[in-house]
Amino acid sequence: MENSENFFPEFINNLPDADITFKGIKGKLFQGENHQIVFMEIDAIGEVPPHSHGAQWGVVLKGEMKMTIDGITKIFRKGDSYYIPTNSLHSATFKTKAFIMDFFEDKDRYAIKS
Repeated sequence: MENSENFFPEFINNLPDADITFKGIKGKLFQGENHQIVFMEIDAIGEVPPHSHGAQWGVVLKGEMKMTIDGITKIFRKGDSYYIPTNSLHSATFKTKAFIMDFFEDKDRYAIKS
C-alpha cells in the first residue's frame, strides 16, 4: 500500500511531523511566518467530525474525500481544490486513502509533533 514515503518526495518527507490528533491522519508541516502548509496522508478513517478554524485552502493530490462546508456537501478527487472560509463549520469523510495538501491561514493550526 502506498504511503507518504513513496508518494511525497524526500524533501517533503524530511519536514517535521505535524501533531494531528485524528487517528489515521499524518502530516508533514511546512511552517511559514504567518501560515502553514501541511502535506497530509489520510487513511480510510471514515468521518472527521465537524469543526472550524481560520481559513483553509486545499487540493486533493490522490484519492477522494467527501467534504461538507457550511452545509454543502461535495466529492473532491485528484486535482480538485476547495476553500473553507474562516470559522466555517466543515467535516470530511474518507472511504479510501487520500493525499492532500492544505494551506492554513492560522500560523499555529498544528504544532510540530514532539
